[in-house]
Amino acid sequence: MALNFHQLHIFYTVADRGSFSAAAQALHMTQPAVTMQIQALEEYFGTKLFVRSTKKIELTEAGKALMVYAKRSIDLVKETDQAMSRFTHMLQGRLLLGASLTVGEYILPRLLGPFNQAYPNIAIQLKVMNSTQILEEILKHQLTFGLIEAQVVHPDVHTEPVLSDELKLIVPNGHPLTESEDVTMEDVLRHPFILRERGSGTRQVMEEELSRKGINEENMKIVMELGSTGAVKSAVEAGLGITFLSQTSVKHELTLGVLRLVPIRGIRFERQFYATYSKSNLLPISAVTFLSFLREKDLSQWL
Repeated sequence: MALNFHQLHIFYTVADRGSFSAAAQALHMTQPAVTMQIQALEEYFGTKLFVRSTKKIELTEAGKALMVYAKRSIDLVKETDQAMSRFTHMLQGRLLLGASLTVGEYILPRLLGPFNQAYPNIAIQLKVMNSTQILEEILKHQLTFGLIEAQVVHPDVHTEPVLSDELKLIVPNGHPLTESEDVTMEDVLRHPFILRERGSGTRQVMEEELSRKGINEENMKIVMELGSTGAVKSAVEAGLGITFLSQTSVKHELTLGVLRLVPIRGIRFERQFYATYSKSNLLPISAVTFLSFLREKDLSQWL
């Protein structure tokens, strides 16, 4: 029997997940099939790789040594996929993306067109949901790749920044704040606010930056909290209040002149959007290609 990457990947996943059953779920395999591959690997090396007990499994000294090389092999395959993705213009397949609301509704649609021109044979399926739902689906292996508005800290999930964004103060056309060339946060707090719901990525970025500036949200005149960016934009356009939104999400309204962007002296609401995926699962080449597209292209030309 020759050593193969598939067995190393199974071994790494078992060690990483801490059980054969969890590894089987992650790899979409049956538990007996995982056990069989580990036994074959142990026969190849002529030594036990795991100490098995009723409660848990632990690596033997041989297993700990192999773990180093298994991880190195997996990382090398990932790097190889990334390096070769730029040459795979005839790549075929399906790209299943999960994206949080702002990313999925306002940013990705502008990027998927150029990506589709470069890789016309990749069929794209986009699921728009909140960041928590994306994380849950990745952990359940129902989704392989997601783009979210906040960094996730989870032992089984990798996140990396791929896009920059900035929230801006958005007001209706003709609002008094548009008449001043030097607007402070003190000026802004005199006006009623319409905000995204608490817990949304947009609201979180606003809250964190205001807190850093020593501004308590209780000092804001919040007259409405709405569950979508579209609803917030409509309410602001109707003159019901002002808000903080991603500049990308109001590009159309700014062009039409129904909404205005007002700079605030001494404060910026900057944030990152993150790619997230399971640490133990290898991304399909379609997802690797899209991730390389986000990393390497000048996205500002489309946003």
